[in-house]
Amino acid sequence: MRTLYLECNMGVAGDMLTAALAGLFEDPSEAVKELNRLGIPKVRYRLEPVVKCGIQGLQIRVLIEGHEEGVHEKQIGSQESHNAHDHHHTSMKEIKDIVNALSVSESVKQNALSVYQLIAEAESKVHGQTVEEIHFHEVGSMDAVADVVAVCYLIERLKVERIIASPVRVGYGQVHCAHGILPVPAPAVSVLTEGIPVYSGNLEGEFCTPTGAALLKYFVSEFGEMPVLRVVKTGYGMGKKEFEAANCVRAMLAEEEQETRIIELCCNLDDMIPENIGFITELLMKEGALDVYTTNIQMKKNRPGILLTCMCKEADRAKFLTLIFKHTTTLGIREYDCKRYGLKRKIETVQTPYGDVHYKYASGYGVEKSKPEYEDIAAIARKTGNSLENIKSDIEKLR
Repeated sequence: MRTLYLECNMGVAGDMLTAALAGLFEDPSEAVKELNRLGIPKVRYRLEPVVKCGIQGLQIRVLIEGHEEGVHEKQIGSQESHNAHDHHHTSMKEIKDIVNALSVSESVKQNALSVYQLIAEAESKVHGQTVEEIHFHEVGSMDAVADVVAVCYLIERLKVERIIASPVRVGYGQVHCAHGILPVPAPAVSVLTEGIPVYSGNLEGEFCTPTGAALLKYFVSEFGEMPVLRVVKTGYGMGKKEFEAANCVRAMLAEEEQETRIIELCCNLDDMIPENIGFITELLMKEGALDVYTTNIQMKKNRPGILLTCMCKEADRAKFLTLIFKHTTTLGIREYDCKRYGLKRKIETVQTPYGDVHYKYASGYGVEKSKPEYEDIAAIARKTGNSLENIKSDIEKLR
């Protein structure tokens, strides 16, 4: 599974996230050229290499008619002062008109508007106004529109299937914004990060902005430590303020190792005939169980018995509980939660002197395995009279 892991140890803002994602492309400058062709009015992206704490990363600057806006959205990285651009208020209708006119896919438009809807709902809750009455201040400025659209576009281009993020540093203290001096995290950020693991950290300042929080809330499916991943590319999106720690969002593009959560349904049987046990094991496999097996056990009163184990997905729990109760004599079933780690698998057709043979390949955790499909080898053995091992050896020599 193509997975994106976002490390937010220094918080998150739209421009830093954009730069981090751009860094995941083979040529980040080409990715930024694509952003400049999206058609956001009066907006131009500029990519710059930056070194912080000895780490090479990228910084995105959004120019509006040739000038960089100094808005609240930039507080995390740049801490820039406000200028004349700051006082432009934008309604949700204006945002929709801008986004719908862009040269991007419908899914990018929908994602961008959904992110803004989250921000609008947060602002509505904070200010006691309806979403229609909300006029964005900092997050309504054009560079914030540019950040939201850029992140939505780059995520689609990267073909990411799953996004995970670390707990988010939000900082502490106070911040100047259009409404005056507000506590950190800003009220809108507090609303947007509800349900997200956050912490203040030991550095004063605003480390998570409304746009950054909304993007995480919309795209991230899970927050926590990095799972087992095979990282293929890392991008560093740099902020503009200097700290003793590298001020960046780190994005890691990876192929996630096959870790899934499954359950085991188990029951002890001492009063079933072998034919009936065979029937239920075949039925469970036919109905989609991941695996079914039996174990010889010794039960109470020294009676020999069978431990029936059915491995299945959590979503299939009810179906398999019903089947086991219906087709066995058990009065109770035990459930165990498990993590299953697996190798990434694929099947390819290999041409051999015996004909086409399906080959199974598996890889991950630094391991690679392959073997021919048993049914194909067995069919050849029945046809030629040759042994299974000789046929497999012949095929291996030709590969």
